[in-house]
Amino acid sequence: MSRIVAIYGSPRRKGNTARLLAEAVAGARQNGAQVEEVVLRDLKISPCLEIYACRQDGECAIKDDFQAVREAVLSARGLMLATPIFFYTVSSHVKMFIDRCQSLWVKKYWIEGAAFGLREPARRGLLISAGATKGKRLFEGTLLSMKYFFDVFDAQLWDSLLYRGLDFEGDVLEFPEYLSEAREAGRRLAGECSRLE
Repeated sequence: MSRIVAIYGSPRRKGNTARLLAEAVAGARQNGAQVEEVVLRDLKISPCLEIYACRQDGECAIKDDFQAVREAVLSARGLMLATPIFFYTVSSHVKMFIDRCQSLWVKKYWIEGAAFGLREPARRGLLISAGATKGKRLFEGTLLSMKYFFDVFDAQLWDSLLYRGLDFEGDVLEFPEYLSEAREAGRRLAGECSRLE
């Protein structure tokens, strides 16, 4: 049975990205995956303080809920992350978690000396994101950040579901095809992760 971690990055518990991710989780479970759900807004995760204590052994010196989420992802084959767009990037909850993963970057590239882009991805990642505007470049910054964020977990950004014009809570309910697409992406991710076992 493949393990997947689903990270809810919205400040709203029932926002559009949360609903989409819940569908992806349901699809993954229907296809036999064990999914651990993490709601970042409920956790105590400090921003990175850039003290670089992680240069010693790749461990972050700040002790809070970050370590538990990191270990969950490292023990999984799949990672789903959902975030709304704020100022053309991820939510503050997601950004704090990403920045704390600097310790993983230090471990992988400084301590272990991994060559950039040469390690075979051990995990697959799914990004789900929604923004209020219909701007052509709405997701460019987020996609670039996610590519490198997933990389520290040796995960490939395997698929992205990106939706424009969703702002207020419940807007996504007017687009049942988006919910179906998310469920199918979760199902496919579970299948892909099982092939990695």
